[in-house]
Amino acid sequence: MKRRTFLGGAMAVAVVGRGSRALAQQPPIKIGMSMPQTGGLAGGGKASLLGIEIWRDDINAKGGLLGRKVELVVYDDKSSASETPAIYAKLVDVDKVDLLFAPYATVPTAPIMPFVKQRGLLLMGNFSFQVNSKVGHDMWFNNAPWGPADSWAASFLDLAQKAGGKSMALLTADQEFAQNLALTARDVAKKRNIPVVFDQSYPPNTVEFASIIRALKAAKPDIVYVASYPPDSAGILRAVNEIGIGDDVKIFGGGMVGLQFAAVMSNLGSLLNGVVNYNTWLPEPSMYFDGTKDFFEKYTKRAVEAKVDPLGYYLAPFGYAMGQMIDAAVNSTKSLDQKGIAKYLRENEHKTIVGPIAFSADGERKETATLQAQFRGVKDKDIEQFRSSGKQVILFPDKLKTGNLISPFEAARK
Repeated sequence: MKRRTFLGGAMAVAVVGRGSRALAQQPPIKIGMSMPQTGGLAGGGKASLLGIEIWRDDINAKGGLLGRKVELVVYDDKSSASETPAIYAKLVDVDKVDLLFAPYATVPTAPIMPFVKQRGLLLMGNFSFQVNSKVGHDMWFNNAPWGPADSWAASFLDLAQKAGGKSMALLTADQEFAQNLALTARDVAKKRNIPVVFDQSYPPNTVEFASIIRALKAAKPDIVYVASYPPDSAGILRAVNEIGIGDDVKIFGGGMVGLQFAAVMSNLGSLLNGVVNYNTWLPEPSMYFDGTKDFFEKYTKRAVEAKVDPLGYYLAPFGYAMGQMIDAAVNSTKSLDQKGIAKYLRENEHKTIVGPIAFSADGERKETATLQAQFRGVKDKDIEQFRSSGKQVILFPDKLKTGNLISPFEAARK
């Protein structure tokens, strides 16, 4: 494990004045985390880390937390669940960090949940899905907008039923995140008497999806709910483009990771059209809050040098928001006491660049802020088009809605 320590450029500036000398002499507040910098989750991990680094630089420019500079201690978990338990034990027992941020994504996060609960440690979650549902740790707070477990599937199936969908196909990666999504989708479908006519999981290393899509098409579903990871999301859409999915399908998508990232969107281009998929932030007027515009101006400049996702919509602002919540909690409690910070986070609503955040008892959002959006009018090989509104029309939630579903899926593709 190679450790990366980030104090920010401000530390290179000569410190002058008595107050500044006192600040410089105090030890930094260390926030530890792993973050996928290599492997399949690296694209998201790098963007998430950049968002956190921008917060680190902003807070240090204002004097830090409790008058102390913030230092990030970061290890590459290689996108692997097998790496994170040892990394987090090292962060706590060897590096002696003050606070912990979770890695990006469900797979690397799930194995560390028993550890942080056993040690009684605060953990700021970073876009994992339902990793606390069985562990029940009362010091877990997820920065993701998911909300109640069934809200993701429910919003997608609401759109599907309004379009006349009556039967569902499920296609899911055999990974914890995707399987959790599939589980909730089955539960919601059962409650609504929607029969599941096709239900298949595929191994994470699957690269050829033609046979799977043919079998799915033969089942003639009205609704196709896909829970996939970036490499397979692209493979699935290419297979759909080659084979078709059937004229009966009212809506296609739902839980496809990767379609939020600039490189994937640019590579797929027009193959995205018609897909309805979850997202977290899009460049629509209703999604700008105090500091949002300033954040993206900084992110856009630094993303080029850092060679990360040039848009950064999906993860980066939520990394920044995670820091904002820690800032508010530490300064309000005047302490690094983790139980006190957890109590503050649980009992208050927090203003962030992604909007107000309030937590339920399980550490997830009280109310979902997850978007369902349909790709429209996307052209091939044009990354800049995604900086404008209208390329992903928001269908849900109603307070952010910018258009209505075009259905059936084959018509929407054209």
